Amino acid sequence: MDIKRRDFLKAVAGSGLLIASNPGQAFAITRPPKNMPPEAVGMFYDSTICIGCKVCQHACKEFNNRPAEHTIRPPEMVDRVWDNPVDLSAKTLNIIKAYRHGTGAGKNNEVDGFAFIKRHCMHCVDPACVSACPVSALTKDPKNGVVSYNKDACIGCRYCQIACPFNIPKFEFDEPFPQIRKCQFCNHRFAEGKYSACCEFCPTGASIFGPAKDLLEEARKRLTLNPGDYYDYPVQTVNSNQRLKQKAAKYINYIYGEKEVGGTQYIMLSGVPFDKLGMPVLSESSDVALSEGIQHTLYKGMLAPVAVLGGLLFAVYRSTRNKE
Repeated sequence: MDIKRRDFLKAVAGSGLLIASNPGQAFAITRPPKNMPPEAVGMFYDSTICIGCKVCQHACKEFNNRPAEHTIRPPEMVDRVWDNPVDLSAKTLNIIKAYRHGTGAGKNNEVDGFAFIKRHCMHCVDPACVSACPVSALTKDPKNGVVSYNKDACIGCRYCQIACPFNIPKFEFDEPFPQIRKCQFCNHRFAEGKYSACCEFCPTGASIFGPAKDLLEEARKRLTLNPGDYYDYPVQTVNSNQRLKQKAAKYINYIYGEKEVGGTQYIMLSGVPFDKLGMPVLSESSDVALSEGIQHTLYKGMLAPVAVLGGLLFAVYRSTRNKE
């Protein structure tokens, strides 16, 4: 019983017409976007005051029990003491990367300058990884908004890796019992009254932790500064009494993470355009809201699957009858 390619395409096309004949159910409708939890916590990174010391990177490994990673191995590095990853991986959940142009002489200059960027999970308000996971191994805390991972529920499908627009989740390919690894804001320290280790040990206040709404207010305040103005930058947390008076640099008038894919709980300021720092250019709308809207509309009442199956059965019936 053979089905010609033309018959198959006709069946699928017919199914599409059947779905379209009932627009009230068939047309995909984007579901309402999700909002950030009122008590959401977050992180704010200011690239202009980052000195690239990578203390945050070391603290992340220490408090999340991650091993050193030796991506670059010159012959003289016999004992492999240095930790030198080149990008995020299952061993490296937080990394400082550098931008350099031309002579690289001026810090925070797009032309003939350099700048730093800190990469880790963005903790999206409407996370694609959570939506894509078929077993709820990735979940978003309804109170603090942290996107966390449950290894006991994970089946290793790695759909979260494909779904994430920031390319964050990493899979342990070299482990006998692999897991997905990503930044979780050190939420295992919350019960002790502590917070993300990368912020606790940042010496300049480039990374600070706190309520997401306060971090956004702090970022907006800094955008009003003129280059050269002295400002008391908070250290460790956004409402900390510990401050460092520093000269403000010229900021790009944009808060990355405020609107990307519906907003994130990790926001950033920089003196260099974010696409130059390797951050993806994304829409403000949530792709998850659209994809879930399509799925929930097409599969509501199993309309689409029944229509497609009916079309295929009709193609088989006609092909069989013609053959007889």
